[in-house]
Amino acid sequence: MQLSEQEIIRREKLKELQQLGIEPFPAPTFPVNNTAANILATYKGEENKADFANVCLAGRILTRRDMGKANFAKLQDATGRIQLYIKRDEIAPGEDKSMFDKVWKHLVDIGDIIGVKGYVFTTKTGETSVHVLEFVMLTKSLKPLPIVKENKEGETFDEVTDPEFRYRQRYADLIVNPDVKDTFLKRTKLINTIRDFLNGQGAIEVDTPVLQSIPGGAIARPFITHHNALDVPFYLRIANELYLKRLIVGGFDWVYEFSRNFRNEGMDRTHNPEFTVLEWYTAYKDYYWMMEITEQLMEKIAIALHGTTQVPLGDKVIDFKAPFKRVTIFDAIKEHTGIDVSQMDEAGLRETCKTLGIHVEASMGKGKLIDAIFGEKAEGQYVQPTFIIDYPVEMSPLTKKHRDKPGLVERFELMVNGKEIANAYSELNDPIDQRTRFEEQVKLMERGDDEAMYIDYDFLRALEYGMPPTAGIGIGIDRLCMMMTNQSSIQDVLLFPQMRPEIFS
Repeated sequence: MQLSEQEIIRREKLKELQQLGIEPFPAPTFPVNNTAANILATYKGEENKADFANVCLAGRILTRRDMGKANFAKLQDATGRIQLYIKRDEIAPGEDKSMFDKVWKHLVDIGDIIGVKGYVFTTKTGETSVHVLEFVMLTKSLKPLPIVKENKEGETFDEVTDPEFRYRQRYADLIVNPDVKDTFLKRTKLINTIRDFLNGQGAIEVDTPVLQSIPGGAIARPFITHHNALDVPFYLRIANELYLKRLIVGGFDWVYEFSRNFRNEGMDRTHNPEFTVLEWYTAYKDYYWMMEITEQLMEKIAIALHGTTQVPLGDKVIDFKAPFKRVTIFDAIKEHTGIDVSQMDEAGLRETCKTLGIHVEASMGKGKLIDAIFGEKAEGQYVQPTFIIDYPVEMSPLTKKHRDKPGLVERFELMVNGKEIANAYSELNDPIDQRTRFEEQVKLMERGDDEAMYIDYDFLRALEYGMPPTAGIGIGIDRLCMMMTNQSSIQDVLLFPQMRPEIFS
């Protein structure tokens, strides 16, 4: 491994610390009793300074200002940043001043993690700070942090914007870009809000297999692996739908799961091969009920994160106030192309795609052709939350046929800012019809459609025992998080997005 000049210097400092009897990576617990955020929020000067007379913090040094026998530094812990004041005669009160002159001034670097003990005070410029009486090295940083810029007031701000660096070295990105951490804290709050909402409704959270013998529950290309002990192929799940429905058969009335799914497909600003989906299934409900409760949930999430239903997203404001607009998929296509495709056969749809300049493959059947037209010409038009409803049966092999509209199914997709964030059905519970739909998928597979569904015979057997009328939904957590945190790329809401493997020399 080839080291930079700075990395070599830091390793030399590491040895110097050890020669002085200072352990650069000590084992004992450091007794933290306060945080930067708490001090900055609650310290009131003379009014409550006694409560802050003995504080103990730990964190990473981000900046330093050498003023001779007194230094200032910025310490960053998990909650934020606070100023430290370090005075030579207090750090080294006896004749031996090496703890200040040698260790603090020359062997401690930006990026090192230290623990400090002292008291809180307000500087002459009015900044709440910690007057350090003692410090201890907790971790010596052997690699310099990315370069940040400093303004005339001595404050540092982000200068690290290269996506390749930020996504590949997220640990460094989180250190130098504090707003990044805020995005992921909001993601956690979003998930907790959903969990609280569902638990409050009486839903049960469950776990289902990630390794599956049949990749079912969605139309997608799977990742394939091999189980050595059984000597059979397995697939990373593309969806957890069929397992959750098995639980409805087994007698649960409402189940949900935050599912880590995997699809061996393209990568772009809204797609990652590994992603998180929330799916839930509720017995004795239909897709009309599901639209209403989805509106309630989206409203609740927006208010939890923003205090209002109006959420900024780029140069737009998305209003998640219920009710949402409802448009059939055929009406959406007609509105934005002027063409009624509702009665077209496959040949007519192919000709329409040609007329509209939409590229299609020979393996695509009616469902995918209609989906291509909608995706290219209509989907992006729906900025405010809109339910696109009543899809053709060919597009939805797991969905119950529409009660009033022959040839359609009871399905909706929730569109926000031109992207789908939820997909829901009145679930198909007729095992004979489900078997026929699976067989139609096999025909598409034989035509070369590598995203067509396999026949899951065990799932068919489960349906034969009887599944009650059920409503189900899948919500893309990553896309929803993008919209709720004003991010334009899925990579910005994934701590470790997939990237091409790095080559180390």
